[in-house]
This record gives sequence, structure tokens and C-alpha cells, in this order.
Amino acid sequence: MPKFEHHIFICGNVRPAGHPRGCCDPSGRAELQKAFKQKLAERGLKGRVRANQAGCLDQCEHGPNLVIYPEAVWYGGVTLADVDEIVESHILGGRPVQRLIIRDECLNTACEHKRASVPDKPAVSKEPEEQLKTEARGL
Repeated sequence: MPKFEHHIFICGNVRPAGHPRGCCDPSGRAELQKAFKQKLAERGLKGRVRANQAGCLDQCEHGPNLVIYPEAVWYGGVTLADVDEIVESHILGGRPVQRLIIRDECLNTACEHKRASVPDKPAVSKEPEEQLKTEARGL
């Protein structure tokens, strides 16, 4: 069998509601992974691109998150509504979805999003809904 052209690792970590680091799969039903598998199959990519449910990818404050290899592109704040765009733009078109990319300086570091999630640390002052969107993407 040939190597996969792309490998998508989708965080499936489950934490209790209200956990300060967040949770990438609060339902525990792997809905993102299933949606990727379905879309890949629809586009005839089964066997060429693999979508795996992963354990914690340790980017919790940016979740739900995933990483696509071989490019090592990290996405945060991914929803079911983003699956088509990621497959069409990144997997088929070779163009990562910029609005969802987690900034390099936020990967595996104590970026402002991780510090903001620690109790007793105030979050950046923004409207609540906008702050959640911004934090999820590492902006």
C-alpha cells in the first residue's frame, strides 16, 4: 500500500465541562473525525488521505484542533462547518485555511491563550464571543 498523501490527526480529548483548558471533543462522539472521513470518502480520497482520532494534542486552549501532515499545519477552533473548506482548500487545493491556522508562536509554548486559561489570570479584554473566536485560533 502506498504512503498516505496527507494524515489528519483530530484531537479527541474529553475533559469535564468547565475545565480551564477546554475540551476538543465535549460529546465524546468523534464528530469531527467522522465528518472528515465522510468528506474524504465522498471526494474519492480514501486510501490517499487518512483522518485519525488522536489523543490530546496539547493545544487545548485553541481547540477543537487538528494537525495535517506532512505539512505540519495546525488548525484551531475547527467546527463541523469547516471540514469541507479544509478538505477542498488544503487537502485538494494545497492552500491551508489561513483563518483557522494556529500561529507558530502559540504552538507548544505558554502563549497568551494558555496563560489566559490559568485561573486567577484575567483574559484579554474583548467582547466574550469575539474573545472565544480569537482564542480558539491563537490570534
